[in-house]
Amino acid sequence: MTYRTYVALGDSQTEGVGDGDDRTGLRGLADRLAERLAQADPGLLYANLAVRGKLARQIRAEQLDAALALRPDLATVVAGVNDLLRPNFDADEVAGHLDAMFAALTANGAVVATLTFPDLARITPLARPLGGRVTALNQRIRASAARHGVVLAETAHHAAVTDPRLWSTDRLHANSLGHQRIADALAHALGLPGADESWAAPLTPPLPADTRMATVRSEIRWAATFLGPWLGRRLTGRSSGDGRTAKRPHLLPVHGRTATAAPTDRFQP
Repeated sequence: MTYRTYVALGDSQTEGVGDGDDRTGLRGLADRLAERLAQADPGLLYANLAVRGKLARQIRAEQLDAALALRPDLATVVAGVNDLLRPNFDADEVAGHLDAMFAALTANGAVVATLTFPDLARITPLARPLGGRVTALNQRIRASAARHGVVLAETAHHAAVTDPRLWSTDRLHANSLGHQRIADALAHALGLPGADESWAAPLTPPLPADTRMATVRSEIRWAATFLGPWLGRRLTGRSSGDGRTAKRPHLLPVHGRTATAAPTDRFQP
C-alpha cells in the first residue's frame, strides 16, 4: 500500500542525530524512510516529532497526542534506549509506555512500525552489563507489537547492525550509513516496493580484529570523550534535549532530502 501521511515519534535516532549536524541539518532514519515513501507517492506529507534525550514516558506524554491529531496513515515509534541507560530502568514500565502508544495509534487507524535494538556490548564493550536489559526490552517490544498488529523490523537478530562502520564516534547514534540501514529495515518490514533484506548484509571487507591493547585504548578515549559528559548531564539532571522542540512538527511535503536543522544549541552526543 501507499501512505499519504507519515508521522515519526521517538528520541535522537528518529530526530536524526549522527546523520548530519545541527548547523547543516539532521537527516536520519525517519527522513530517509519518508523520502522512500515519497518515491511511491510524491504527495506524501511527513512530520517528525522526535526530540533527542527523551525517555519513553516523555515521548508518550509529549508526542502521542500531537501525532494522533495529525491522523497519520503510517507512524513509527522508536523509543527505549535512553531508558536502558538509566540506573532505575524498568523493562515493564518502558514497555507499558510503548504499548500505550501502539494501542492509541493503531486504534486511530495508523499502520505502526517499530524495531528491536541490537546488543550494545557489540558496539562498546563497556555496555556489556546492559545486555540483559536489551534482551528484556526486545522481548516486550515483540509481544506488544504482536498484540497490536505493529510492523516489526527485527534489527536485533543481525550482526551487521553492530558493525562500527554504521555508528558515530559517540557509539550511541547511528551514522549516515547506519541510519540508511535502519530506514531500509523498516521499509523491508513494511513491504515497500523495491525493499529487500540487503540492509542486513555484512559490510565488506570485514574489519580486522583489534588487539586487546588497542581495544582498551579505544574504550578509554570513548569514556573520556563521550561517556564522561553523558554521566555529567545525568548527575546534574540535564538532558541533551533540554530547550529543544521537534524539528518538523507539522505535516509537510517531502522534497528531495528532508534534512532540517534544529533551531537551538549545537550537537550534543
